[in-house]
Amino acid sequence: MTTLLAASLALLAWTWVGYPLVILAWAALRPRRVERRYATPTVTAVVAARDEEINIRARIENLLAQDYPADRIEVVVVSDGSRDRTVEAARSVDDPRVRVIELAEPAGKAVALNRGVEAATGEVIVFADARQRFDSNVFAELTAWLWDESVGGVSGELVIEPAAGSDAVEGVGAYWSLEKAVRHAESRVGSVVGATGSIYAIRRHLYTPLEPGAILDDVLVPMRIVLAGRRVLFARSARAFDVVAADTRREFRRKVRTLAGNFQMLRLEPRLLDPRRNPVWFQLVSHKLCRLVAPWALLAAWVSALAAVPGGGGWVRATAAALAASGMLALAARTPLACSPLARVARAAWTVYTLHAAAAVALVVWSLGRTDALWRSPAAGQTKANAGSAGVAPGHPGDEPVDGGFSDPDRRPPDTPG
Repeated sequence: MTTLLAASLALLAWTWVGYPLVILAWAALRPRRVERRYATPTVTAVVAARDEEINIRARIENLLAQDYPADRIEVVVVSDGSRDRTVEAARSVDDPRVRVIELAEPAGKAVALNRGVEAATGEVIVFADARQRFDSNVFAELTAWLWDESVGGVSGELVIEPAAGSDAVEGVGAYWSLEKAVRHAESRVGSVVGATGSIYAIRRHLYTPLEPGAILDDVLVPMRIVLAGRRVLFARSARAFDVVAADTRREFRRKVRTLAGNFQMLRLEPRLLDPRRNPVWFQLVSHKLCRLVAPWALLAAWVSALAAVPGGGGWVRATAAALAASGMLALAARTPLACSPLARVARAAWTVYTLHAAAAVALVVWSLGRTDALWRSPAAGQTKANAGSAGVAPGHPGDEPVDGGFSDPDRRPPDTPG
């Protein structure tokens, strides 16, 4: 039992501490250069929407208001069988740059995105969700990184803002801060393992149509670009803003969807498991796959620690005590203790256990074929908070830019990306 306990703890330590430290050190010591210059390729923003009557007009107006040449912007909205007035609201934007495609019946987000990209004319596709809001410089920042011919895609940064009465923001914010740090480091050494679904751009000719029912377009699309030999970067200077789910159950559902999509991704794209064909195999295994195994490692650690306590050494008893304390703290996060000085620690413990539980539930959901129920707007009808309220310093995934790219640039960035 002590061997199982040690192995379980090692996997958990690598997943949540070891790999983040290794990738951060790698990025600091051996970053890869990337050429970056501001140009103005034509851009098509593709928005797949279902029942977004309240949000869709503001979303379109936000995209059209980008600080980017107006004649080089196109917006394609695909309504995926909406039952409300999403189509009418989108068509109420009187602008020839806006095209609305209506799917009579729900076909799924993957099909909606395929239709949107098929209709697009821009050199660059920017994928956007209906709910979030972009900073005004997003198109310029995303396309600047695509100046480098080795880059096929660029993910922006999602800034999470608290909803009124949210009890999930602190834990989600801590997790998302870790996730963004890891993505930024992965970008600096090669490519990120997946993009931020609400804000990422690709070269249109690199798009591979998604299989109907695919859950994670923001992983499959960029990873297929990586398999094709291009890099996918993470640009902190391109920001979208979202409101965190107002309760932990909604946030749990969102996490289950993401993790179930990872299981599906391996079935749809088995090449990702081949280190000879996948240049970011190490990152994929450490960043994505270890997190799918982590809940079972945590369960094994609990069982083996309790079983080994009677005859185990001091480290076994200390581990069992630490696990018991973490479990009690997680439960305390849902009690009045959450208002005590231990609140921050209790919420952190709750977040850890919630993430592991979501991975376990995701495996069950995917195994039972229930993933079709996961494509829904998680906060339908929810409008965005003021984007200017979140103060997140911008950053960049590359090094000092030189020449290369789409077309003649109209300006160059004054600073070295960090």
